[in-house]
Amino acid sequence: MFPEGSTEVTHDLAFEKREGRVSYFYGTLPVFTHDENDDASFKMITAQFYTNGYVKQMDIVRTFGVTPISVKRAVKLYQEKGVQGFYAEKKTRGAAVLTEDVLLKPSNT
Repeated sequence: MFPEGSTEVTHDLAFEKREGRVSYFYGTLPVFTHDENDDASFKMITAQFYTNGYVKQMDIVRTFGVTPISVKRAVKLYQEKGVQGFYAEKKTRGAAVLTEDVLLKPSNT
């Protein structure tokens, strides 16, 4: 039922890695493709497969060798922020700035 060289995730879903690209198949139909090293797309599509009921979390863990907590975090992100949550710029704290007030304050050491 699946293209030759593909790996079965469930009886309906498989993936194939070829020439640095990963393609997912639902039956014989390709449904998504991403670069082999694109972690955001991998997390997004596997979370989407789980949320839509195509796989169980353990199917993802068993097939791809990822941790259960990473799957749970990806699913939570997908449910809270959708697809764009995987591609949004990460929020980081800015650099610490020593203002003049802080520099003039006597130290307690």
